[in-house]
Amino acid sequence: MITLTQLEYIVAVDTFRHFGRAAEHCFITQPTLSMQVKKLEEDLEVVIFDRSKQPLIPTDVGKRIIEQSRIILGESEKINNIVKDHKNLISGELKIGIIPTLAPYLLPLFIGNYKRKYPNILIKVEELTTENIIDHLNRDLLDVGILVTPLREDRISEKPIFYEEMMLYVHENHPLHDKQEVKVKDIAVPEIWLLSDGHCFRHQVINLCSYKGASNEELPFHFEAGSLETLMNIIDKEGGITLIPELAALEMSTERSRHVRAFDDVTPLREVSLVYSRHFAKNKLIELLWKEIVAAMPQNLLNKSRGTIVEWR
Repeated sequence: MITLTQLEYIVAVDTFRHFGRAAEHCFITQPTLSMQVKKLEEDLEVVIFDRSKQPLIPTDVGKRIIEQSRIILGESEKINNIVKDHKNLISGELKIGIIPTLAPYLLPLFIGNYKRKYPNILIKVEELTTENIIDHLNRDLLDVGILVTPLREDRISEKPIFYEEMMLYVHENHPLHDKQEVKVKDIAVPEIWLLSDGHCFRHQVINLCSYKGASNEELPFHFEAGSLETLMNIIDKEGGITLIPELAALEMSTERSRHVRAFDDVTPLREVSLVYSRHFAKNKLIELLWKEIVAAMPQNLLNKSRGTIVEWR
């Protein structure tokens, strides 16, 4: 007979791709975990993990069994959540992943209030790229991600929160700094600085201005940054332009905000959402998190119709 404990063990092994780390996660010894996984394989008469590979990987049938196991475990967790709702208890662990172009500007707006309102929720936040957040959600290493959508991932649900404008940050000596009207086509220039590959904001900028990076002779050196702050600091010293999200502009000093420009021909937006696995069981914690972020947002950022969403995928 298959037990929930056995399903927890094979999900842990799939998550960590290592029996030892999976055993530590489950607070049991490695021989105990290995024995239970082997017993499940014998009862089902299939091999779930290919142990000849390092790191070990699930077999084809193993992948299907593990995927169903995640669904079953998520559904079983809902029983505990029903009881908590009935008793009006708000507690549990919430592991959040957030992309680097949001973390420094968004987290300070809501995370403190969220923790103070719900002190029995253990919050763990990790800054990750979008692809890593998707991978972590699929392997149950995260509960929820805060990132730019749409993703259109079959196994992931999206709950839009707000819509922030993509704005221009320009050196004071650049021709665009004092131009009366700045259009999107004006930024398709060699002197534009970009975030490094892997950042969704980089791909949004490329999609917006169709900049292909074919030439960058106008830049003093080739550099792709991992943070918006780094790009703006370089522009302040070396010249050029870049794009920044609206939340970054709202947090700027008066001196620095002089270098921010909005586009006159279009209002490009990026949609920021909570994303989570479709079999995720902690729906109430997600809803409370969503409400807390919405409450912290300027009202105009909640209006989807004020511009055009720029996709990045």
